[in-house]
Amino acid sequence: MSDKKEFPAWNLSDLYKGIDDPEIKTDMEKYKQLNLMLAEKYKGKLASLSPADFYQAVQAYEQASVLSAKLGIFAYLNMITQMSNQEAMAFYQNTSETMTEYGKPAIFFTLEINALPEDKFVVLLKDKQTAYYAPWLKRVRLFKPYELAEDMEALLADKALTSSAAWVRLYDETASKLKYVVDGKEYNDAELSKLLQDKNPEIREKAGKEMNRVNRENGDLFAFIYNMIVKDCAIENEKRGFKSPIAARNLSNRVEDETVETLARTVRSKYQDIAGRFYKLKAKWLGKEKIQYWDRNAPLPFSDDSMYSWSESVDLVLKAYEEFSPRLRQIAEDFFSHDWIDVPPRKGKRSGAFAMPLPSGFHPYLLLNFTGKQNDVLTLAHELGHGCHMRLSIKAGDLNDDTPLTLAEVASVFAEMLTFQSLLRSLKDDKAKLCLIAAKVNDMINTSLRQIAFHFFETKIHAERKQGELSLERISEIWLEVMRESLGEYVIVDDDSKYIWPIVSHFYHSPFYVYAYSFADCLVNSLYQVYREGSVADFPEKYLQMLSETGVKKYDELLQPFGLDAHDAGFWLKGLGLIEEYIDQLEVLDKKLG
Repeated sequence: MSDKKEFPAWNLSDLYKGIDDPEIKTDMEKYKQLNLMLAEKYKGKLASLSPADFYQAVQAYEQASVLSAKLGIFAYLNMITQMSNQEAMAFYQNTSETMTEYGKPAIFFTLEINALPEDKFVVLLKDKQTAYYAPWLKRVRLFKPYELAEDMEALLADKALTSSAAWVRLYDETASKLKYVVDGKEYNDAELSKLLQDKNPEIREKAGKEMNRVNRENGDLFAFIYNMIVKDCAIENEKRGFKSPIAARNLSNRVEDETVETLARTVRSKYQDIAGRFYKLKAKWLGKEKIQYWDRNAPLPFSDDSMYSWSESVDLVLKAYEEFSPRLRQIAEDFFSHDWIDVPPRKGKRSGAFAMPLPSGFHPYLLLNFTGKQNDVLTLAHELGHGCHMRLSIKAGDLNDDTPLTLAEVASVFAEMLTFQSLLRSLKDDKAKLCLIAAKVNDMINTSLRQIAFHFFETKIHAERKQGELSLERISEIWLEVMRESLGEYVIVDDDSKYIWPIVSHFYHSPFYVYAYSFADCLVNSLYQVYREGSVADFPEKYLQMLSETGVKKYDELLQPFGLDAHDAGFWLKGLGLIEEYIDQLEVLDKKLG
């Protein structure tokens, strides 16, 4: 693999030149004055405004929203790659606190929109200019039954800084400082996770046990933080009148409770048919009766050890994009011709990968921790899919574009599928095909089945937390229960993997986020099968059009051009069927290769 020096790191100067850029102070003052102006000019008056004046008010609110995103995201991105830099951490916290304070005068705005009589709201939407904001306005009205009085909303915004946001920050800082030692060498969590994909079973075992040990040693703190986050979530849900812990997330995702229940129930019913079958094969390939928890993502002993340079990875992904749609490749290329991606792992940088959207006057940023493994190529395809999606959907407008989590993962997972299929077509050797398909099934199980297991873990935790604080041991017991059920009899889930649940940052950052991954994976699998069948004309263009509308249309409406209905359990079974098809192929290849 090529030297790390070839790896690009993002340049945030498109936002600000640094934390001492005087433009930050200027924009912060603009943000303050915009919110004060909104309060002075429009508070208590929205119901009496003409459509033209209402349109101007929404435009001003949108300007404030854009400034808020620019300032807040810069502070976050600047901090996330240097979490051991106290100056960067303090800048992020101070920015968050200042923006919360400056944003309070405008809290009234969405409250008054929801207080508008229905006949007045209908009149406003008939106005040609105001109708442009119809997607955002209708989305705001969804939360009308759950909004509180203005003083209470202001109080919750203030308290978030010292409650949920503070606990999340403590979690992030604690997790980023953890040190893992294997064979006398120190690793961070991102580096340790790579050891879990080492071919040497002894290294995997040491890494798996070390991950469990370190999280156990810090488990009391992680459990306490998690208890506080779950309780904080429950308090706000109760005040707002949500009937279940997941209801707020479902509403923001614009998906019905029943649809999520159907998804979860359907995936759960396929645990044995998918995970059970696959891990039985994997245990055989690894020469074991059963595999340990840390062997789940292990490469096969006979797999190719090829590493990919950054440039090779970029070429592979762009080739896959172009094979599907030259326009998709064109959208993607800008990420590489500009410094929009932070690629290498390094001390103080957050582990994992993500894509960060920004307002229409800017562009998304991608974060990776690239080490050159085949899975890193697919991660690049995944995050780049997010980035392309963000560039398409933002054209709907800064307020209008609010893609829910359930659809936010569609482009990324679809991009992974395209890259996987491109790689598979290039292979002639059956053994190489088996290894690639096995790696893909492994990832699909992690995305579809494991995330639903995470969903059931969260559901149990939030339900039991209502009765009081949960101990580290109880949380860990629930973790073992859901993991054993979802992974099946051929994976050993015991005390050596009992305490690793804190590594799932979504539990802390975004309660009930996780089912969105399974939602998207099953949706993409169904979409891909339609694409493969050739039953929909101009599929690539229709697909890109769908991505451009994810912020303004519901999932069921977006799927209509493809003849798919996500309300039906058969839709989810169709998506899961693709995973079973790949397992069928693995069984055939296994017999052929002996």
